[in-house]
Amino acid sequence: MPTDRTSVTRFPTPVDAALRDAGWEPGRWDIRQAEFWADTLRTHTSPAGHQHTVFPAAVEAWAEFGNLHITPTAPGRQITPATVRLDPLAGLHMARTLADLGRAIDTQVCPLGEETDSQAVLAIDADGRVYTLDHTGDWYLGPDIDQALTTLLTGTLPTRLTPHSGN
Repeated sequence: MPTDRTSVTRFPTPVDAALRDAGWEPGRWDIRQAEFWADTLRTHTSPAGHQHTVFPAAVEAWAEFGNLHITPTAPGRQITPATVRLDPLAGLHMARTLADLGRAIDTQVCPLGEETDSQAVLAIDADGRVYTLDHTGDWYLGPDIDQALTTLLTGTLPTRLTPHSGN
């Protein structure tokens, strides 16, 4: 069946276009790769003894979007849109940092990938909310992977996490 980008989609048109250009399509699901990443993260221990926590929301995001390298197709709304690589092993050595974020927002957090231009780490929490961590701070991208990808790929300014942000 031919792809019709003018039809109603789950994502805004520029996000849908970027995802499809990266190899995503509705129904994409690679659970074998997602389970490999889950096993790799669960068995990794940092030199200081820190370990990752893996949970269903992360595995589901990896199964649908893992291994995609997504390049924005349109200019940003408020900031430069991010080029994204969805590979949780980009955050393999960030177990302590992600655990610290999880404690700060009272949930578990797991790596999702990275913004390749800035090397910011993308993370997902146990409820499916998505964050990015960079040299300027920690940022909330959205309540789910769909909104997070939309925020990143459309150049929408994310919300900075503060001790009282409640995200």
